[in-house]
Amino acid sequence: MKNCAEYCLFYKVSVILYISLVIYMISRTDLNFKADGREDMAKMKPFRAVRPKKEFAARVAALPYDVYSRQEAKKEVEEEPYSFLKIDRAETQFPDEVDTYDDRVYEKARDIYQEMKTDGIYIEDPDRCYYIYELTMDGRAQTGIVAVASVDDYRNGVIKKHENTREEKEQDRIHHVDTMSAQTGPIFLAYRSNDALDQIVSKVKTETEALYDFTAKDGIGHRVWKVSMAADVEKIEKTFEQIGEIYIADGHHRAASAVKVSLKRREEHPDYKGTEEFNFFLSVLFPDTELLIMDYNRSVKDLNGLTKVEFIEKIQENFTVTELDGPKHPWAKGQVTMYLEKQWYLLEAKGELLKITDAVASLDVSLLQDYLLKPVLGIEDPRTDERIAFIGGIRGLEELERRADEDMKVSFAMYPTSIHELFDVADAGLLMPPKSTWFEPKLRSGIFIHEIEQ
Repeated sequence: MKNCAEYCLFYKVSVILYISLVIYMISRTDLNFKADGREDMAKMKPFRAVRPKKEFAARVAALPYDVYSRQEAKKEVEEEPYSFLKIDRAETQFPDEVDTYDDRVYEKARDIYQEMKTDGIYIEDPDRCYYIYELTMDGRAQTGIVAVASVDDYRNGVIKKHENTREEKEQDRIHHVDTMSAQTGPIFLAYRSNDALDQIVSKVKTETEALYDFTAKDGIGHRVWKVSMAADVEKIEKTFEQIGEIYIADGHHRAASAVKVSLKRREEHPDYKGTEEFNFFLSVLFPDTELLIMDYNRSVKDLNGLTKVEFIEKIQENFTVTELDGPKHPWAKGQVTMYLEKQWYLLEAKGELLKITDAVASLDVSLLQDYLLKPVLGIEDPRTDERIAFIGGIRGLEELERRADEDMKVSFAMYPTSIHELFDVADAGLLMPPKSTWFEPKLRSGIFIHEIEQ
């Protein structure tokens, strides 16, 4: 009896030890799994796109809604009745006295969209797939993969941000997406170039006929291919699952709005499984090697009470100042060119400034802000100061001269922020200064629509 009791006790203890060992091994495996970064990897899914029929694509495609004023958008729609702006900016369909954010505006957007589907201007692909989207500007092409990105990846940091968003700007797109039950403007995402994805993109472009091939009135070429072979679709999905970092290049407000609509839908559907369309948002993903960031320049209304001589003397505390023989872009990091009273100057950051290693503080836009705009010109907060204007590099140096000669006083041309500086800031969990990057060419809205209704 005693031997039997001892054997039973031994057996129980052995079982307990074995179970404990299994639990321990599972926990270690899980820890290693997380430590290697394999758990939170990018989920970029194929989707059933609603897209224009081929004959309407060029007429429908429109620049992002936020590059237009209300009157500019209205003029665009008058010139091109099929322009997607009449959906993205449905206030163009109302008299000016109707508020841009009136509920009727969003309802009108939904109604126009449904009419365009009924009229056959838009069609829905029956299968879930990816698309290849190529944009060409001045002979230079960049090619991205159109997919839907995971809301949870945005929330857990796999999709990394480098800008803050403003609530009032979010609310407009939240209302728009929620009313339409569709995402209409893709988020511009970037990833570190990947050979496997490059090969698939090249194969599809070479072996498949383009769905769309047109040049917009601004001279930007647009070509789109459908990735329809199951093996290619699977390989794209699995390859993205091996990529640990995706970066928002442009479209922070659209991304934040899509996520907030998703969270709202989750509250409305507490039994959601995570596979519903509202758990994903429309994106185009580009490899870093193909992206162009242009300069994002500044113009200031006055010299903060200083004479020209006093102003230049103060600049020389942190920058060497050299007169130029004409308009020039800065040609190296640490340089800014300045236009003041019909004269161009080269400003070069002095040695100590170039030794700064912080990912944000070392940016050229930060050096200008921290060592010139703030201490010399009194621009404390460039987000709110009405004395400063930001001018995209696409407008050229001529626009900087025009503004300084007409309604401002002094203009600064920046050396462009690099994509890897953007990556470094996002990887550090930091935020870029306002207006640090200007991406060209701009993605068109209306070519791909992702419906989120179940």
